[in-house]
Amino acid sequence: MESSALIYVGLTAVVVFLACYIQSFRRVPVGSRAYAQSLTAEFAIFCLLTGVSACRIAVGNDYWVYRFNFRLIAQERHVSSEFGFNLIVKWMQQLFGYDNYLPVFALFSVLTVWFFVRALHGQAVDYAFSLFLLMAGGYYFNSLNTVRYYLALAIALYSMMYVIRGEYGKFVLWVLFGSIFHKSILLVIPVYLAAHLLAKARLKTWHYVVGGLFLLSLIFCQEFYRELAFTFYPYYRNSVFDTGNVSWVNIGKCVGTLALCAVCYKRSLREGEGNQDKRFYLFLNLAGLVVYPCGSFIPEVSRVGYYMIISQVLLIPALLREMPAGWFRKLCCAGVILAYGVYFIFLLRGMYSTDIRLLPYLNWIFD
Repeated sequence: MESSALIYVGLTAVVVFLACYIQSFRRVPVGSRAYAQSLTAEFAIFCLLTGVSACRIAVGNDYWVYRFNFRLIAQERHVSSEFGFNLIVKWMQQLFGYDNYLPVFALFSVLTVWFFVRALHGQAVDYAFSLFLLMAGGYYFNSLNTVRYYLALAIALYSMMYVIRGEYGKFVLWVLFGSIFHKSILLVIPVYLAAHLLAKARLKTWHYVVGGLFLLSLIFCQEFYRELAFTFYPYYRNSVFDTGNVSWVNIGKCVGTLALCAVCYKRSLREGEGNQDKRFYLFLNLAGLVVYPCGSFIPEVSRVGYYMIISQVLLIPALLREMPAGWFRKLCCAGVILAYGVYFIFLLRGMYSTDIRLLPYLNWIFD
């Protein structure tokens, strides 16, 4: 790895360090000194993450594809992106000038980071640990690529808190807002609502029967699901995305998370009023474990699964926080940090690939 990779490593280290000064916004009284300190640290994190993302140039394998599409949008020619994205791009080009693409990328960077940060603000019980998982898990860095999808993913993560609160109207409205940038986010409406209902319910036999039937449908009704996917994304048919590959890394993430859930079940995940948020994240990870191996026939299945397994950045710290203090808790924390640290190293090495190209990092200030 060359020197610009150190920017990503240093950014991760600095923002996680700053996050150590943030106490859970769910517990700190509004207006207190601790709340002000947490807000200040959070704002600094937002600025750093936004700065690295917004100032990039030629970073990401689709960077110049997006620039080309910006031109087409300004010329009112057909592009495959959603109308909300197109309207904002057209407005930004009217404001800053034709083919002035840097402000467009900057605006979407601001939006994406804002939703990621606000999602942690409203849900994280251990802000620093959740931010570490968000960074080392690649969610932030991959948002420098595939701009529309990762904005939708950040909105999906943010919308989870409204599901947990039972504010379903606000949840649906935020998802509909996200769908004007990437319509795949509409999938989370039935998935998140189903996960929340299961989190609140005392599971009965018919729940397992329905789950088993859905699993069988993924095995025996693959053509139906493919046609449904191609209804929304017809250009994925027989494309480079239609490969049928199984994402073993994401399956491993789900298995590891669910193993931790099994260890913590009696203390943190049993049916009960105080555990509904964690049970919600648990069922999302179960859904992810089903989707990745059984839904590999769906083009870009990783994008489908990410809507479910990104909840790990909230679930894992919550489970570890509620473990009894002692050597086993330290061992579990060290294991999670080590696993994500190794994943981050391999992620950095893969960023040089021509189909990713997140490294070398360039920005319009110094390059």
